[in-house]
Amino acid sequence: MFSLKGKTALITGAAQGIGKTSAEKLAELGAQVAIADLNVEKAAATAEEICRNGGKAIAVAMNVGDNDSIEAAVKQVAETFGGIDIVVNSAGILGTSSIEEMQRNGEWNRVLDIDLSGTFFVCQKVLPYLKKSSAGRIINISSLSGRNGGFEGSMAYVAAKGGVVAITRGMARHLAPYKITVNAVCPGTTETEILKGYTPERIENQVKNILLGRLGKPEEIAGAVCYLASDEAAFVTGLMLDINGGGYFG
Repeated sequence: MFSLKGKTALITGAAQGIGKTSAEKLAELGAQVAIADLNVEKAAATAEEICRNGGKAIAVAMNVGDNDSIEAAVKQVAETFGGIDIVVNSAGILGTSSIEEMQRNGEWNRVLDIDLSGTFFVCQKVLPYLKKSSAGRIINISSLSGRNGGFEGSMAYVAAKGGVVAITRGMARHLAPYKITVNAVCPGTTETEILKGYTPERIENQVKNILLGRLGKPEEIAGAVCYLASDEAAFVTGLMLDINGGGYFG
């Protein structure tokens, strides 16, 4: 079992879904966790639940589409916990428009702003603290869609998650001199609230492309996050860790 005692983790989009489960598992391993989300009420409930279970957690308001909001939240976490060692970029939204229906000033810009730009600027704002850490970790949540173009996701989502893959590799190169590792977890379709944006037919089509014949579970993605956050992964950087039930080999 990995130990994260003495480490502080900031998880975006952690009020629900993969972000929430990752925060819970990181806390179980001993990390102090900051639940960052636009939905402050749900973030607070998640933090309270972690504390009731013996962990240490706080909730912070963060809109990853606003750099001032990101900076204020990062500063709050660092001041509360005395630094930041791990950042997990899980905040994201789904796209559902077809190629023909896509609107530049609608879904296209909105999805890229949250899923891609949000990931980049959270990394930027947390970087001064990671440089001070003895074991800085950046873990980005990409997607199978960013690896192979996906099956049912919109092109905005595909582009954003493909961009996350690209900046993960680029940051891994640029931040290696600071001993900061940068990796991405690329889930296949996972049982989370985000699937409410899909019709049952689209979800069924997703499952048809998964060799193991089922959707992923948040706990299975969170396990990969915990590994990449651990000391055991100190020699792993620039990795795209595919957790997709055989939906993609690459």
